[in-house]
Amino acid sequence: MNLCKKCSKNAVVFLPYSGEKLCRKCFLTSLEKKVQKAISRSRMLKISDRIGIALSGGKDSVVLLHILNKIESKFPESKLFIIHIDEGISQYSINNQKIAQKHASELDIPLIQNSYKKIYGKTLDEIIKQAEKRENKRLGACSYCGVFRRKALNITAREANVDCITTAHNLDDETQTIILNLLRGDLNRLIRNKPTPKKIHPKLVPRIKPLRTIPEKETTLYAYYKNLRHNSEPCPYASEAYRDDVRIFLNQIERKRPGTKYNILSLYDKLSPQITINQNSIQECTICGEPSVEKKCKACQLLEEILP
Repeated sequence: MNLCKKCSKNAVVFLPYSGEKLCRKCFLTSLEKKVQKAISRSRMLKISDRIGIALSGGKDSVVLLHILNKIESKFPESKLFIIHIDEGISQYSINNQKIAQKHASELDIPLIQNSYKKIYGKTLDEIIKQAEKRENKRLGACSYCGVFRRKALNITAREANVDCITTAHNLDDETQTIILNLLRGDLNRLIRNKPTPKKIHPKLVPRIKPLRTIPEKETTLYAYYKNLRHNSEPCPYASEAYRDDVRIFLNQIERKRPGTKYNILSLYDKLSPQITINQNSIQECTICGEPSVEKKCKACQLLEEILP
């Protein structure tokens, strides 16, 4: 019988990793409680924090915004800000900007906007076109965008004087990142992915990921059942990502062995307290002055390589 495990009403959702069957209402409540539990367990937020929510316009960031708005309504000392970065990806970015403006207006949350054009002098479309002119084969667009977006978010959050940035990385994103960093042998990136925020440099705003224990399928269902408007169109550059290969691999394993993604994240969380970051290794870029592990930050290195 397909009955909800919690209230015995007709179930509409099945969670393979736990064997639970849930009705719509219990599913929504359960997901919200999981997010709140993740925040509490990892001590992600304080009751008086100024919280910057990175809102791209996709389903995950919209879901994060609405859940955090609900959670933080219980803590009047805290303050929410929506941070939206316009990458400059033709119509895709225009649609995302409209969605950010819509949710900011509806929830009455201050919207702070910035753009690649303002920070780097060029949109991502312009940067990719310039990179394609170089003799050496360019990196994937997602490699450029990931570097530029991290820097843009940090600059914008710091200027807004927020205590932390919340990003909408879900369980799938987190496990993909862990495996990607292992495959690339990138220890520095691997150890920077800890769940509990820590101020490691005066110019770096700590980042937290409240959705890190929520599978992507569940954020999709939450957005659907809540009728949350979001940009459902994929980024036109997404198919170029190395991450896509890892995503397909992990999804295949998860279908055969439900709970695999949770096991990967759980193992990482058990190991991460044993790994420390050398704060002295963080310096300031000689070109832009932003925090960097090298003399020149990665964003400035990429711009030097592709721009005349």
